[in-house]
Amino acid sequence: MFASRFPAAGNANGLRKFEASHLAELERDLDLRTVLFGRRLANREHEDKRLGWIEAVPAMGLDGLGSSSYGPEAALTVLIPLGAKGLIYLGPVMCCIIALLVILYFSYRQTLAAYPTSGGAYAVAKENLGEYPSLLAAAALMIDYVLNVAVGVSAGVGALVSAIPSLHPYILPLCLGIVAIVMMANLRGTSEAGWLFALPAYLFIACFLGVIGHGLIRIVFEGNPAPVVSPSSLAPPMATAGIWLLMHAFASGCTAMTGVEAVSNGVGSFKEPVIRNAYVTLTIIVVVLGLLLGGIALIATSFDIGAMDQTKGGYQSVLSQLIGAVVGYNAFYYIAMSSLLCILCLSANTSFVGFPRICRVVAADGYLPKAFAQPGRRLVFTAGILFLSAVAALLLVGFGGITERLIPLFAIGAFLTFTISQVGMVAHWRRQAGPPRAKLAMNAIGAAATGAALMVILAAKFAEGAWITLIAVPLTIGVLKTIKKYYVSLEDELRKPGPIVIEDVEPPTVLVVTEEWNRLSERAMKFALTLSPDVVAVHLIRLGGPGMDDTDQALRETWRREVEEPVAAQGLKPPRLMLIPAPYRKLHEPLLKLIEKLDAEAPERKVAVLIPETVKDKWWQRVLHMNRAGKLRAKLLKFGGPRLTVATVPWRLAQEKPV
Repeated sequence: MFASRFPAAGNANGLRKFEASHLAELERDLDLRTVLFGRRLANREHEDKRLGWIEAVPAMGLDGLGSSSYGPEAALTVLIPLGAKGLIYLGPVMCCIIALLVILYFSYRQTLAAYPTSGGAYAVAKENLGEYPSLLAAAALMIDYVLNVAVGVSAGVGALVSAIPSLHPYILPLCLGIVAIVMMANLRGTSEAGWLFALPAYLFIACFLGVIGHGLIRIVFEGNPAPVVSPSSLAPPMATAGIWLLMHAFASGCTAMTGVEAVSNGVGSFKEPVIRNAYVTLTIIVVVLGLLLGGIALIATSFDIGAMDQTKGGYQSVLSQLIGAVVGYNAFYYIAMSSLLCILCLSANTSFVGFPRICRVVAADGYLPKAFAQPGRRLVFTAGILFLSAVAALLLVGFGGITERLIPLFAIGAFLTFTISQVGMVAHWRRQAGPPRAKLAMNAIGAAATGAALMVILAAKFAEGAWITLIAVPLTIGVLKTIKKYYVSLEDELRKPGPIVIEDVEPPTVLVVTEEWNRLSERAMKFALTLSPDVVAVHLIRLGGPGMDDTDQALRETWRREVEEPVAAQGLKPPRLMLIPAPYRKLHEPLLKLIEKLDAEAPERKVAVLIPETVKDKWWQRVLHMNRAGKLRAKLLKFGGPRLTVATVPWRLAQEKPV
């Protein structure tokens, strides 16, 4: 029988045909979801959704590329008290950040080679450092991904407001709308999102490398070039450059490096050859980011471009002023600013690629709900995408969608992740037989550099809001440990019992909940008679309240004629009919009392409750029914005790044939 209904396991064509017919049946009533998210994908299509480097750069690199706009601007914002003299220090600050970027690049190349399937900080720390460091890495990374969505989107809206000042009052609604768009794109699939974002990503690279190149040519040939459109005038100095102020500028500028770890965290999503595609993607992201950071610092210094207050009207981002100063406010300006707007708003996509994947790995180890490890209809991790969207939206609402308010929370998680990953790699090389000294030294330098940068960021940003991240990380670890504790206790309770014990197989007492004698009750009764000779039909009277008394005698007569006599004629024990009052109009209370009584009278016999229920396919059917069956099932499962079994006997409306 089984073989006649399902194709043989070795018959690939038969399996595909069965799969296609099954999917077609599933999709009939899902037209809207198909339009929004695309058709449901089979497991075998997973390989088709992997990324090459061309689509991986926009899928994983938008965070790093987009941070080139708000990283230098964040540093310049800190240097505002120095006035025009602050521009003198922008170059050295950016040089330190670029040097750190180079160290991370070579360090992460080694991580990718050592962990070609899962090179994220969580996996590295788990294998080399133990449970708590791995949870610290996971918590820091998840928080950083959430902050990346909020900061990237708010910076993108800031760029939009720079180009169209009349939109300033709508900053927060625009932020939330963009989060929703990126979420919808990623629910369709990672590769689709990568191709969707490829045009703005490569347009951004071309525009801003072109602007920087043009600006550098003007600097070389003109010496001290005059801006085409003068940037906002810099305020007079109100402070002197001290070590604390420069540390603060460095800490803020480090937000430009937060997307570097995305490739190692998402290495499992690359096509073959995996390592080559990962190397090319990482190289393009780091090289372009380094050129942008260095070029922005040099041109901002040459054209006297400083940061402005985003909360005030007339705000112009640093890159908006830079384009105006180099080429003016022409058609190219709006093309470049449009690409910047897209790249910043869509930089959240890096988090939408990385966050669900780190959640999947953590959930597979039992530290997150299992839903985070389950692929959805498009082979993406839907639970992670939805959770990330919701938390990022709440963060944007809490901080009003203003980038400057979010920046102090940012970068801590990223640099904590950098440091743990590099320390883990040092431990990895030390465990190797004859550890390669050059590789160990490279990761040791990376660990020392990122650890020192982390200390600077913590010290400089603590009072401004970094303390929030420091509280959020241990709280997240506490939640992860609590979830793990639950799954461990559940596994202990459900551990393998050994060989099956068949000494206690006496049929249970079966209670069938009946509202009236109809086809639904008949189906439940027939099923009950296959389970046990001891069947009791339970009918609750006065369930409808005062003035709605049941016709007890009519029901008893119907029961005798329609049930007891036909069953007895078949030589079976007739089911009993039990009428129980429900004075408080609740189904579960009198039924639980009856179950308690049966347990007391025959503690060796189990009790099973069959609940007849109509299946409501349409929303209006659910409105027209009271869902008593579902509520009764929930109450019985909660209060019925360990010896009670509850089962549903379904009747599908307008689909069942009369029996």
